[in-house]
Amino acid sequence: MSIADGNNFYADDASHLAQIIDHINAGIWEFNINAKDVKWSAGFYTILGYKPGEIECSYNYFLENLLYHQDKPIFLKSIYTRSQDQTNTVHIRLLTKSSGYQWFESVTKKWEDNGVPKFTGSLINIHQAKLLALQSAKSDLLFNETGTIAKVSGFEIDIPALNLWLSKEAFDIYELNDQVKLSIEEAISFFEPQYRPLLNEAVNNAVKFCKPFDLELLLRTAKNNVIWVRAKGLPIIDDYGKCVKIRGIFQDIDNIKKKGIYLQSSINQLNDQNKRLQNFAYIVSHNLRSHSGNLQFMVNLHEESESEDDRAEVFSHIKSISKSLSTTIEHLNEIVKIQTDVDQERKTIVFEEVFNNVVSALQSNIESTDAKIEYDFAKCPVISYIPAYLESIFQNLLTNSLKYRHLQRRPVVTCRTIKDHDHIYMLFEDNGIGIDMDRYGDKVFGLYKTFHQNSDAKGIGLFITRNQIEALGGSIKIDSTVNVGTKFTIRLV
Repeated sequence: MSIADGNNFYADDASHLAQIIDHINAGIWEFNINAKDVKWSAGFYTILGYKPGEIECSYNYFLENLLYHQDKPIFLKSIYTRSQDQTNTVHIRLLTKSSGYQWFESVTKKWEDNGVPKFTGSLINIHQAKLLALQSAKSDLLFNETGTIAKVSGFEIDIPALNLWLSKEAFDIYELNDQVKLSIEEAISFFEPQYRPLLNEAVNNAVKFCKPFDLELLLRTAKNNVIWVRAKGLPIIDDYGKCVKIRGIFQDIDNIKKKGIYLQSSINQLNDQNKRLQNFAYIVSHNLRSHSGNLQFMVNLHEESESEDDRAEVFSHIKSISKSLSTTIEHLNEIVKIQTDVDQERKTIVFEEVFNNVVSALQSNIESTDAKIEYDFAKCPVISYIPAYLESIFQNLLTNSLKYRHLQRRPVVTCRTIKDHDHIYMLFEDNGIGIDMDRYGDKVFGLYKTFHQNSDAKGIGLFITRNQIEALGGSIKIDSTVNVGTKFTIRLV
């Protein structure tokens, strides 16, 4: 068949249809399976940018020179896998004369002409629409992937019907199958109890007053994982200013939130350490300066004294100051040791064992005061802690209770532990003489602060106890009433 013969499409009875198609930026073709004979309309050439006769009108030329090689399988499948009276539509790329490969929609129909199998098809240029669709799909993919990476999802509340729509990513955050239908009440019920009223109020304010909201909340997922999420909602209003929808985002911020909490905790701990360091520097400066000043004064007085008796008396004062200075340095070393021992490995400790060891060491004091020592560690029997610290805490508190007992009644000392969520508390109580908290409440844990006329009082025990507890991230609080007793509440971890 010559090129001219292939152009004889208008000789057929359907020529008037072909002429109409030629004017709507489309082309039609016909393929005789047995003869491998091909016919193309003028519009077929036009949409490819050619003139009739400019390129070879043949089955092989179409497959090898015009059709993009990767689209060949799908095009051939559209021809040979369809039965009679069925059509098939595929998108293929064809090489145009001046614009390179462009997208076309190919519609194929199989039929018989006097027993001869034939295919008739149409081509329409869909290049711009296809590019927009591909770009849209790419944007959707990018949006979905971004949402997945950032763990961001969407939600919408239809106010009149009170229907809730959640994106697939939201169901992922809930750890639910996305086929599950959730009501607003059911969705809110996944939040921790203390946050449900906050979210309910935010939704109600959005509906009634068109107020947007942006909340950070704790969510318990379907798999019982507790995570931090962010819920941000924006009211959508109608022409009358009435809220008809609430649209927003729902984001898993657990990692970010926990890092922020940890960072804030570290900052607080650093601030506490800085305060203790400043306090320690003040103590060192004040106490050592006092001792050195007294010592220098006595040395000068010793040099100026003429009689041996005066010199002996001054020297005895020098020895006393020297001993006091030595004691102060020992105390300061103990305080410094607290900070250096913080890096020691924590061990699992049984409260009762450590407490009984301290009681045994103080047994003579306990017997001499006829003190009654009670304890209950059943609610929290063990802790991961530095053993030397826990022993020191027990010893200082128990020693204080015996030292400041009420002389008109039998001393009773009680120690017990409790666990509240992730925190372990120790409660230490006595029925001693107590402390006037109005006068001395802010000085109880100060170094060398004493509040009774007891000659054994040195004002170092509670200072060290507080530093040991705070060095491991805990806290200590005191409640005391004069002539009633004292209670220490200690958060160990």
